[in-house]
Amino acid sequence: MGGNYSAMDPMEVPVPDIAILFERDGYLKPYEREIRRRYGCYKDLWDRIESWEGGVDGFTKGYKYFGPQYNSDGSVTWREWAPGAHSLHLQGEFNGWNSKSHPFKKLEYGKWELTIPANADGSCPLKHDSRVQLIVNDHLYRLSPWASYVKPFEGFTYQQFIYKPDHPYQFKHQKVAKPKSPRIYECHVGIATPEGKVGTYNEFRENVLPRIKNQGYNSIQLMAIMEHAYYASFGYQVTSFFAASSRYGTPCELKQLIDRAHELGLYVLLDVVHSHASKNTLDGLNEFDGTNSCYFHDGARGTHALWDSRLFNYSETEVLRFLLSNLRWYQEEYQFDGFRFDGVTSMLYHSRGIGEGFSGSYDEYYGLNVDTEALVYLMLANEMVHKIDSRAITIAEDVSGMPASCRPVNEGGTGFDYRLGMAIPDMWIKLLKEEKDEDWKMGHIVHTLTNRRWMEGTVAYAESHDQALVGDKTIAFWLMDAAMYTHMSTLSEPSAVVERGLALHCMIRLVTHALAGEAYLNFIGNEFGHPEWLDFPRAGNNSSYHYARRQWNLVDDQLLKYKFLNQFDKDMNDLEEKYGWLSSAPGYVSCKHEGDKLIAFERAGLLFVFNFHPYQSFTEYRVGVNEPGNYKAVLCSDSKKYGGFGRIEPDGEFHSTQGVPWGNRNDSVQLYIPCRTAIVYARVN
Repeated sequence: MGGNYSAMDPMEVPVPDIAILFERDGYLKPYEREIRRRYGCYKDLWDRIESWEGGVDGFTKGYKYFGPQYNSDGSVTWREWAPGAHSLHLQGEFNGWNSKSHPFKKLEYGKWELTIPANADGSCPLKHDSRVQLIVNDHLYRLSPWASYVKPFEGFTYQQFIYKPDHPYQFKHQKVAKPKSPRIYECHVGIATPEGKVGTYNEFRENVLPRIKNQGYNSIQLMAIMEHAYYASFGYQVTSFFAASSRYGTPCELKQLIDRAHELGLYVLLDVVHSHASKNTLDGLNEFDGTNSCYFHDGARGTHALWDSRLFNYSETEVLRFLLSNLRWYQEEYQFDGFRFDGVTSMLYHSRGIGEGFSGSYDEYYGLNVDTEALVYLMLANEMVHKIDSRAITIAEDVSGMPASCRPVNEGGTGFDYRLGMAIPDMWIKLLKEEKDEDWKMGHIVHTLTNRRWMEGTVAYAESHDQALVGDKTIAFWLMDAAMYTHMSTLSEPSAVVERGLALHCMIRLVTHALAGEAYLNFIGNEFGHPEWLDFPRAGNNSSYHYARRQWNLVDDQLLKYKFLNQFDKDMNDLEEKYGWLSSAPGYVSCKHEGDKLIAFERAGLLFVFNFHPYQSFTEYRVGVNEPGNYKAVLCSDSKKYGGFGRIEPDGEFHSTQGVPWGNRNDSVQLYIPCRTAIVYARVN
């Protein structure tokens, strides 16, 4: 499956809705031949899979064929794909760890099969929670790639255990509707506890889900669920793809968590890692069949130079089955609603994105650097996920900005619903690190927040887990640093550092939320300004959990100022729920004044005004609006309920338009705009 999938001339490949693509972005027209070629590669592969027994539907249910399959007569049929192996055996508690008594029989196409008869009493020989192990070539100990439950054994590597409880969890609640305005709470079960330990699915379900719902988020994005032997990898060095991490609890407990989220009306996304895999051999996919390839490319193409991990061979039929079935497994077995795909930039380019500047020239997206095989896999994955569940949302973590990534496959796009606006948090951290806020350029901020492809959904965020990791700091900590240890009490002496920090924290979040995308994301704890950074227990920090937890006590303590940031975050989300700016057309920016440090824009019928000036307030400042009428403040970051000075409080006086066109708008209002303040105005009768 290389670049030449079809003998048909690319210009003859019928892409159903490609005209829509060119209407939306005329700059794509010179690349029509390449767009058609890519679609032709995808369509050829999809049609070929459809022609095989079971079609796409059967092909993407590999978990019902491979690994242990439990038969009605009590016997078990176990299959594996190990094309490079010359022998395969199964040992475990069921056979007294006899390494020779249960050999697999070799089938066609590198597949192996073993049938284990039922016990004399008709019961299944593989008991729940019993340990099993594959032996490849008589001396290599391996876990099944299809293992659904693995956990550490005697402090050593992860081992496979049979997960077949007598009373598996049954879902009680339907999946929730696809949100028009996704407000995503990015979360990690393990760190979601104030204690110095790994948190559990049950604790998260009981303690954290209600917080998320109360904060006005309508979606959660669960990280580090796919099993990873190294906790500090944050879940991005996956060892067992079908196994939900046992360090937080059992598969049934994860199902309970998801079911409870659905009961609360929360849409549940899985952070899925199909861009690479851990190099581990004893408890990972690497060298599963005794060769360097199997699931991965051999040679340099099979290793990521920076991540020290293995790269999948997306041209191999069984790799496609494995990965597509993996997505379906989480959709159907665990009832996940959608996916955030990690490391998409690494997949899309032969360079893996290393050293790439991605200047925005379209030539970068249609040259020989693009990995067609990986791109076609993503098209297949998106098409399949959406066919299985029309409510599904898929999000691409791609820094390159490849055109049409978030357009339907039948337009010639890659099929994602959203991409992460990765330049946005980079901008905020860079500004906080390198410039005083009096030197911030309003035009630069606006450009970064609005620089996205037309009609391609963007997830806006001020900071995610990436910005919180050790070596960096949360936005709150960049703003307030040591003062967070001494001046966050409401009883302490006023601190100019903390006053500035509270104000800018709210402003940065609101302008990002309101202007920068069609969805919004917040990382767990950052809504209330979680201090310090994030670091997992490892040799370099004496295996400490001090930074691998969330200090909910800070926001729950009414004598601390974290409650102010938390309340603003909630009110911001609640206001979006009422007016729906994320699902509205992009905002119209009528003012970005460098000297006054002012930004003003309209979106979803609201007027947003931001005064980033550190000390200059303005009276009777004229701001353009398109709709005449009376305007009143419905949210103000300077309100005393957010720790501000109360110079403007919502639901106060009205401001009437004056029939004076301004800022390329039909009308205007004159406003009092205090320094370091964000205000949202709604038109009222």
